[in-house]
Amino acid sequence: MHETAPVYLFDAAEKPSLELFEVPLVVATDASVADYGCLVDDPNDFEIEIVRWPAPGWRPVDTDTGDEGGFVEGIFQGEWRGDVLYGKNDAVGGHYVLGWSTDPQTASAQKQTVHRDRVLLWHLNYHPDGGQLFFPLDAKPFVVPVALPGDDLRPDKVIAFWCDGRRGLYIHPNIWHEGIFPVADKQRFLDRQGRVHARISCDIGAEFGVYLSVPLRPEKA
Repeated sequence: MHETAPVYLFDAAEKPSLELFEVPLVVATDASVADYGCLVDDPNDFEIEIVRWPAPGWRPVDTDTGDEGGFVEGIFQGEWRGDVLYGKNDAVGGHYVLGWSTDPQTASAQKQTVHRDRVLLWHLNYHPDGGQLFFPLDAKPFVVPVALPGDDLRPDKVIAFWCDGRRGLYIHPNIWHEGIFPVADKQRFLDRQGRVHARISCDIGAEFGVYLSVPLRPEKA
């Protein structure tokens, strides 16, 4: 096995031009998100799941231990700078390039050069130690790409939820996802997730030779 340490901050032009794989956009409802998590009305009345530390051998972990790390909380901000979407997660000290709205070889971080109707996504990850809550502090629509658990991830397993901004989105442990995609120029979220913050990543572009094309608006919106 090899160690992985993805680089999350870079100039978009460092990434190659690749073919696009269209991701279906699904309006988030209680029914549509049920396999992935749930919608949340009030973050003050909601607890995220913390996964018990796995036993390394045949002796079990004591039932009153192994899940006491708790959670961290902070502000997640998604911000468009020109054609490039950046994310900042104060809960875990993360800074990311989430994607871009056009070919990365021509995408500008200084000015918007194309109509912003999609995110070209290069990366997904999941957290085996706990769930994650994104609750909008600005009541504006946002999009979250997701896929069900399993390391056999493929582009055709990914969907994206369009949320109207009135409720938060919670995802279970092990759900593939990326940071929040704001439809507006900038948006803030309450982020709550496991303190251990184990992260398992997939570089979509490097592994599959495509970028995931994630729409920012439903066709009828």
